[in-house]
Amino acid sequence: MTAPLPTAPLPLGDDFIQDAHTVAGELRAASPVRFVLLPGGFPVWLVTGHDEARTAVTDPRFSSDGVYDRLERLRLGGGEDTESHFAPELAKNLLNLDPPDHTRLRSLVTKVFTPGAVAPLRPRIEAIADELLDAMEKSGPRSELLADYALPLPIRVICDVLGIPFEDRDRFTAWTHTMVAAVTPEQIGAASMRMASYLGDLVEAKRRDPGEDLLTRLVHVSDDGDRLSRDELIATAVVLLTGGFETTVNLISSGVLALLRHPEQLTLLRTSPELLPRAVEEFLRYETPNNLSSPRYATEDVELGGVTIPEGHFVMVSWLAANRDERFTEPDRLDITRPAGGHLAFGHGIHYCVGAALARLEGEIAFGRLLDRFPDLELAVDETELRWRFSTAMHGLEALPLRLTAAG
Repeated sequence: MTAPLPTAPLPLGDDFIQDAHTVAGELRAASPVRFVLLPGGFPVWLVTGHDEARTAVTDPRFSSDGVYDRLERLRLGGGEDTESHFAPELAKNLLNLDPPDHTRLRSLVTKVFTPGAVAPLRPRIEAIADELLDAMEKSGPRSELLADYALPLPIRVICDVLGIPFEDRDRFTAWTHTMVAAVTPEQIGAASMRMASYLGDLVEAKRRDPGEDLLTRLVHVSDDGDRLSRDELIATAVVLLTGGFETTVNLISSGVLALLRHPEQLTLLRTSPELLPRAVEEFLRYETPNNLSSPRYATEDVELGGVTIPEGHFVMVSWLAANRDERFTEPDRLDITRPAGGHLAFGHGIHYCVGAALARLEGEIAFGRLLDRFPDLELAVDETELRWRFSTAMHGLEALPLRLTAAG
């Protein structure tokens, strides 16, 4: 059941996207859990405190199971038979399942997504990065970082990893952008249907003609004879695509902007490349690529952060806000020497990102190769011209125009 809304939610506008840290800080200072109306009109209890965020994603009274159907019923004001626009194959993915279903699915997926499985990808990622940087140097001295580097690098890597034909990357880019944007449910649903249909065909092709890619391994992985079903394979591939592509785009572009805003940190990273792993962790904390978590709902009245969230109401965590909580020393300061650990950029608990190792590897290579090739980076536009994408799921720039100076 869905309880009546307890009070009028606090409406959040465009500044929730364009001035995200200021708004998040104000929300957290007022209360670590607030009842808000997100841009787009979704009423939700928004968690902005670090401790409360960890609690929200580990408390079993907050459920992910069947959340998309509940969202559609809320949006349409219908009953249990309300038809969802979202592709049914994608609804039961790792982010939207509770144990024991989640436990079973994750145990199968992690068998083929360990740090040891990711490490051999380094030469291929380095080659892709160098190829893109060659093109940037040839066409320079001006570059739009997202279009030229931050976007094509992770989409090519994840297509390689999953065994998706390179020529289909533009379609995946468009579908994933739509699915994480603050657009209409009908637009999101249409993109999800197209992606599900494509991936369903690809799964069957991998079953007939196995390759050396991750999707083939997922098709054939088993645990005591247990295998992923077709729908589970499609849903898992979508999570890996979206998580392995969208978040890494934002990590690279937002990290570069953070360095440009803190030139002393840029100089330090150039002169001390051994700080790269720690710098990537700080970029993840400072400009968290994921904005909000996937939604959960309360299965009973739950007290959190000094408020009671009624049964049936939706809860979302602001990773971006939690990562600027005062539990971090000087949280609004970029410090690439900060001890790693404690941030929630990859989530927490059973839904911790399975692709974290790949994201870290891509980030280290992307920043290292970029700064080796172009040690002097500058914004090519006034900073006031930069815009953040209109998405509550992701926190990333629309574009980042740069002036480049290649190493002599």
